[in-house]
Amino acid sequence: MRQDGPDGVDTLPGLTVGAPGAPADCRRTLVERARWQWRPADGGDPAARAEEFLAAHGLPLHDLARPAGRHDAAGVCGAALYVSAAAGAALVGAPAGAANPVTGLPEVAVVVYGHGPGTPPGAGAASPATPWWRGTFAESWTPRQHADAVTAVRAAIGRGDVYQVNVVGHAAARYTGDPLPALSRLAALPGARYGGTLAGAGWAIGCASPETLVELTDGRLITRPIKGTRPATAAGRAELLDSAKERAEHVMIVDLERNDLARVARTGSVRVDELFAVRRWCDLWQAESTVSAAVADGLGLADLLRAVCPGGSVTGAPKLAALDRIAALEPVGRGASMGALGWVAPGRIDLGLTIRTAAVDAERVHVWAGGGITWGSDPDAEVAEAAAKAAPVRAALAGG
Repeated sequence: MRQDGPDGVDTLPGLTVGAPGAPADCRRTLVERARWQWRPADGGDPAARAEEFLAAHGLPLHDLARPAGRHDAAGVCGAALYVSAAAGAALVGAPAGAANPVTGLPEVAVVVYGHGPGTPPGAGAASPATPWWRGTFAESWTPRQHADAVTAVRAAIGRGDVYQVNVVGHAAARYTGDPLPALSRLAALPGARYGGTLAGAGWAIGCASPETLVELTDGRLITRPIKGTRPATAAGRAELLDSAKERAEHVMIVDLERNDLARVARTGSVRVDELFAVRRWCDLWQAESTVSAAVADGLGLADLLRAVCPGGSVTGAPKLAALDRIAALEPVGRGASMGALGWVAPGRIDLGLTIRTAAVDAERVHVWAGGGITWGSDPDAEVAEAAAKAAPVRAALAGG
């Protein structure tokens, strides 16, 4: 799926249709119609500009409560939408933190798709000049530095500055060859509800996320925060269910997500449909809840993004104070991780939170992992948990 050239990673028209949430019955006929990307130097409000771009290309999302029109097989189908954690921070007036380590990766990308001939993705693509090879990952911080960041968050909690902060680390490795098959392997990991890819000139993202940032279905907004992780064994499941620390951490984020949805919902419609359900992702148990609300009349995509980005489960509580701590502590930007990636169309939104996510530029593949820190967190245990979350991602990106 790569055309070798001076810019490194590239894509052929219509071959980026691995975006999570793309309609299954349309995937093989989707063809790119238009694309818009945003970086901070471009200025303006990226959420508003994305909404305007979509409307100009046949996807009006100014009132999400309106029923969707009939699907036009000859018209546009929908769009892939990517919003980075840094863009989400900008939307709420928080510091962006350290620089994006992925060269050329935009902070927001919108790709509008229509329908074309039924050609399977990848058909006709040139064979890569060299086979895929991935080198050894170099960490952006040592385990001791990671543990020290956890200790710093605990100190901030002790002072009353925050209740919880999500701390994320980064690693990068050199590669050669076509990265898209490797990113597709990542996207196919078990439990990856938002498994998929998105690519542009000089960059690509692969996502294996199980977590819903926001979904719009039948006039109802849904978020499914995940907090709490243990090995996928019988003992691990029992330990997760019995952990007062994990449950307290989880409930804090559920309350944060309830408040986020309440800002864009009909009054009194927010509810917790499921609390602390234990589900599996690869070789880990994770605790997930479901929060939903009726969409308010006149709510547009831009206002929805401002309400839910960046996601509460990867920031902390209170969100703005947590973002201040994150910007001060993390030495490398979150890049493609901890943002949003999925599908938008009139009457349908399905955005996953980009945990368990990798990105490539022309020379390196980048991965991120972390976890939520509370007063009860043990620094060494948090370092080990982040490593456990990263392990399946790194394995999927191995050579071969």
